Amino acid sequence: MSMFGTKEAIVAPLIRAVADEDLSPTEIAERFARSVWTGIAEPGDRVAGLLVQTLGAVSALAAVFDRWPVSKLRDAISDAGGETLTEQDLTDAVKRWSPRVAVPTPAIALKQAARYRVRLLIPGDEAWPEGMDDLGLHAPIALWVRGNISTMLTLDRSISLVGARAATGYGEHVTMEASASLVDRGYTIVSGAAYGIDGMAHRAALASSGQTVAFLAGGVDRFYPSGHDALLTRIVESGAVVSELPPGSQPTKWRFLQRNRLIAAASQATVVMEAGWRSGSLNTAGHASALGRPLGAMPGPVTSAASAGCHRLIRDFDAVCVTNAAEMAELAPLPGAEANQLDGFGESVTGGGRSTEQVRVFDALSTRSPRTVNDVAARAGLSVQAVQSILGAASLEGSAAQRERGWVKKSGR
Repeated sequence: MSMFGTKEAIVAPLIRAVADEDLSPTEIAERFARSVWTGIAEPGDRVAGLLVQTLGAVSALAAVFDRWPVSKLRDAISDAGGETLTEQDLTDAVKRWSPRVAVPTPAIALKQAARYRVRLLIPGDEAWPEGMDDLGLHAPIALWVRGNISTMLTLDRSISLVGARAATGYGEHVTMEASASLVDRGYTIVSGAAYGIDGMAHRAALASSGQTVAFLAGGVDRFYPSGHDALLTRIVESGAVVSELPPGSQPTKWRFLQRNRLIAAASQATVVMEAGWRSGSLNTAGHASALGRPLGAMPGPVTSAASAGCHRLIRDFDAVCVTNAAEMAELAPLPGAEANQLDGFGESVTGGGRSTEQVRVFDALSTRSPRTVNDVAARAGLSVQAVQSILGAASLEGSAAQRERGWVKKSGR
């Protein structure tokens, strides 16, 4: 008996090896189908996501392998209550997938995964990052994890530090300080293992005996960049290296851009440490903003082109200006964290004696765009009554003002 062109006798032990647990035949089929999908569809493929979500991974894959007509696929999605797709969308998707369906690579990827002790995570697994579900139809179909699976369980208290590959000495210094200090506070550091800021974020976390997760744009068996082979090997030993692509996959420009959405979704907040005007890290910032994740940016010298992207985020995209780990921690406070714990420079987390709730309200305000009380409450995660009280006091002290269309934060306070 075969499963999508691969003998079941070959598939079952390989799936058990990458699952590291006893599985029923149905569970084996589900995991195998998802593993195959990671090699057929490119990261973030919305049509593949819809097909898997509505028909299930196994049935969706069977439909593609059996080369269902586009009309039959469309009817199946409609009957299952899925989102309506145009015939052209489905036709284009099938054309994208067909060349890969004809190539018998699933078993090869699984053998390579077993060789490197890689785990395959799927939605519903205990270690599956809940934040990935916020990506909707663009969420990964499965994740390949190399390293400590327990590290994936710490992503609910993580902050991603990203930035330019061509980092300056200033950028690397502030990243090192921030990463180490955040680890000391109990955060897991998430980044993309690239040269520059990413690499420094990972190294500082490891040096502080902290947890760190690196998301790659290719297979976890082929470390990229090659110059970070030693760094990624260290991350595997005490953290986790993750990809939505199967082992053996090559990184491409598109995959790097899509990888960035995973960094933003997996972490509780994103901070851009140093970035030029057109830096790729701004793409990660865009994903974080679209997902509703708190976004921070570290300012730099106004004469430095390497910090122009950070200043752009602060000026035009409502990123919170952060200058140390304490202010970064405000973006995603840990449960039970003290409101006024000191950072490495002896300054209070909230600054100016503000309470945690006050900080959250001020983070939710903009200096340019007036926001209603309901909007501020939703952004801050507080009740309307609490926000009204805080804004009233802020108005009296002059740190916030009410305009015709809502409330704004007064600059310079």
